[in-house]
Amino acid sequence: MTVPTAPAVRGPRPHPTPWRTSTRALRPSAKVLPSQARAHNRAVVLGLLFHEGPVSRADLARATGLTRVTVSEIVADLLADELVAELGLRPEGRVGKPAMMVGLRTSEHHIVAVDLQRLPSARVALLDLTGAVVSEQTADFSGLRGEEALTALEDLCRSTIADAPGRVVGVGIGTPGIVDATGGIVESVRLAWKDLPLGQRLSEALGLGVHVANDGDAAALAEFTYGEASSSGFMAVAVGQGVGAGIVLDGHLVRGHRLAAGEIGHLTVDPRGEECQCGRRGCLETIVAPTYLARTLEGRSPARRRAALRDAGRRLGAVLAPVVAALDLEEVLLIGPADLLDGPLLEAAAATVEGTLLPTSGPSVRVRMGERGEDGVLQGAAALVLAGEFGFS
Repeated sequence: MTVPTAPAVRGPRPHPTPWRTSTRALRPSAKVLPSQARAHNRAVVLGLLFHEGPVSRADLARATGLTRVTVSEIVADLLADELVAELGLRPEGRVGKPAMMVGLRTSEHHIVAVDLQRLPSARVALLDLTGAVVSEQTADFSGLRGEEALTALEDLCRSTIADAPGRVVGVGIGTPGIVDATGGIVESVRLAWKDLPLGQRLSEALGLGVHVANDGDAAALAEFTYGEASSSGFMAVAVGQGVGAGIVLDGHLVRGHRLAAGEIGHLTVDPRGEECQCGRRGCLETIVAPTYLARTLEGRSPARRRAALRDAGRRLGAVLAPVVAALDLEEVLLIGPADLLDGPLLEAAAATVEGTLLPTSGPSVRVRMGERGEDGVLQGAAALVLAGEFGFS
C-alpha cells in the first residue's frame, strides 16, 4: 500500500504554539445536534489534517479540544476506512515516547470534477484530494440541451470514473445557472435545464454522491479551500463564457433568498450598449466576458487596446463597488484569462472600487487575480465534494 504524501497545494505548515484549530472551513449554518456530534468531530479532524498536514493524535486533541480517547477512536475509524495512514514517528526529538504521525491519503482518493463554465466546451477532470489534476478531457456540448445535455454529462462522468486509478469519493459540478442547496438546477438557460434535480439524478445513475454549485460559487470555494482568500469576506468574480460571482462572508457561502447571489453578469451597465444573449443591451457580460472583450480589442493598437481594457475595468469596478461597500468585503478576486484581466483592466477596476468607497482608516480593499487560475471551477467542484462527503472545506 502506498504511503500517502502530505497535501501538495496547501501543504503542511509550521503551526504556532499553542496549536489552534484551522479556521478555513466553511461554517455550518445550523447548530450541531448531539446525534450529529460524532460526524461533526470526524469532519473537524479530517479538516485539520487536510489544512495543516500530518500530525500526532495528541496534537489533534489539543487543536480540536476533543479528548484523546475521542481522537483515537476517530483516527481508528479513518484508518479502517483507509482515509488516513500512520506515517511513522515524529522526526524531531522530544521528551517522552515519540509520537506517531497520521496524515490523509490525499493521492489515493480521487474526485471527478466538471467545469461547465465555458460551454459549449465541457471540461471534466480527475483530481486528488489536494486539488491536483490527475487527468482531464474536454467534450463538445454544442447543440446539446435538456435531456440530451444531461445524458452527455452522465456519460462523461461515467467514463472518467471508469478510468480512475483509485477510489472515487464523489463527483462535483460547477455549472452556469441558478443552483439550489440540494444540487438542483433552478434554471440554466445555456443548457435549457429548469427545475432539474441534477445532483439526485446523476447520483442515482452513477452510484456516487454528486454535488452541484453555480460556477461562480465553485470558483469562490476553490479560492477558499485551496487558496488563501479571506475568510472574513471576499467575492470571486468568474469571467468565462459569461460573468458570475461567488461570495463568502464570515465563513459562509452567500446564496441569497432567490439563490442568485453573485449573478452580476446581466446587470445593465450601458443601456445603449451591445445586445446580450439574454435579449437586453449593455449587460456587464457584453463588456467583460472574453468573447465580447476580444472582439472589442481586435485590430486595435497597443495604446488603444490598453485604453479599452481600462474602460472595461472601470465599468466592472463600478458594479463591484456597491457590493464591496454593502458587505464590507476584504478582497475581490478576478478569475479568468490573465491575458485579458490582469494588467490595465484589473488596475482600473481596483482604482474604481477604491475611489468609490467611503474612505476609512482601515486597510484598503484588495482587488487581485485569483490564485487557482484555469483550474478554479474544477477545484471548486472538488471542494464541494470534500464538504459534502467529508464535512470540511
